[in-house]
Amino acid sequence: MRRIVFMLGLAAAGFSGAAAAGCPPAPDHGAALAGLLEQARRAGTEAEAQRLVPDMWALWADAPDDHAQALLERGMTNRSGYNFLGALQAFDALIAYCPDYAEGYNQRAFVNYLRQDFSRALPDLDRAVALSPDHVAAIAGRALTLLALGRTGAARRDLDRALALNPWLPERRLVAPGGPLAPEEHDI
Repeated sequence: MRRIVFMLGLAAAGFSGAAAAGCPPAPDHGAALAGLLEQARRAGTEAEAQRLVPDMWALWADAPDDHAQALLERGMTNRSGYNFLGALQAFDALIAYCPDYAEGYNQRAFVNYLRQDFSRALPDLDRAVALSPDHVAAIAGRALTLLALGRTGAARRDLDRALALNPWLPERRLVAPGGPLAPEEHDI
């Protein structure tokens, strides 16, 4: 009886039988990502750098197995259709199944950012960056989230970090003169 109650509790929490079996490690795309980021830093134009972005996303969105990939894709499809509740449910299930897969946290954060629930987005972005320190999209997303929370100094530091990885990010306009994250000017 306890086992049935426990299993019902897992099901109610979004854990499937697959989650109990465990998620394999996420593919290690560190070297490939580093190469793409190096190409972005060396790019002569924004257009040249932007051609690399789909390849970066392909690496980040390469889930550990078919079950995780299906959850990720379901969440992204729901998000694209503005079904934020469905997206959150899919990303919650993905994170429960693969707690060491950065993109689950990044995508759930993005949904919460779109919902303007910045305080919920931030811990997921922290976790995504902890799991994938060169996830430039998560770092830039964290900068935008911090800016929305009024934490300008921290937002500026994160955006500087993201721009050090890829200086052609569209968010670079935020640090341009007159932008909300432009370096503070000091009178002489």
